[in-house]
Amino acid sequence: MPHPDQRVRHGSASIVKLEAVPATAERWDDVVVAFGRRGNDPGWCWCQRLLEHRDSPGSPDNQEALRTEIATAVVPPGLLAYVDGVPVGWSRVMPRAQVPGVQCNRALQRVLADDPGAWWVVCFAVDQRHRGVGVATTLLAAAVEHARSHGATAVEGHPVDVDALEADKVSGSALFTGTMRTFLTHGFSEIGRTYPSRPVMRREL
Repeated sequence: MPHPDQRVRHGSASIVKLEAVPATAERWDDVVVAFGRRGNDPGWCWCQRLLEHRDSPGSPDNQEALRTEIATAVVPPGLLAYVDGVPVGWSRVMPRAQVPGVQCNRALQRVLADDPGAWWVVCFAVDQRHRGVGVATTLLAAAVEHARSHGATAVEGHPVDVDALEADKVSGSALFTGTMRTFLTHGFSEIGRTYPSRPVMRREL
């Protein structure tokens, strides 16, 4: 399986190099590129969906909010994936306690155990031209190591169980939290569900 900085076969012949690194202020332009066409819309999510709601007058737009967060963070809040040196993907991973959208979700709180050291994989954004080559898998592997290196006791996520859905109801945009298969590949175990197709996954560190 792909790990941060590994070559994998893409298509019938080509070999691509996949790697994932922390998203730091110096890599901001790469973050914009990784979001693809969505990077042209400052009002798009920009990985703010599960964070504090920013709708007060004079507040920064979502793009500026993420840029400020990355520029001021002591620990990078996300990771960037590259295919042959080109930025193609993003994933946010951070302490669960710092994700309001998780803390305020009653369904999740019924499943989650109290663990101040748990980190949460919030989302994945992968350029549609590079889906299917292992970008999300590489990002998740890097997310686990990123969390481990900063003292996490476990990593958790809330992906989609594609096998529990009808094929015609699965779209790329609906899988922004990742797929259960990807989490299983990296040693995560299911600890409960908030919905028939939404398992909560956890990996002890």
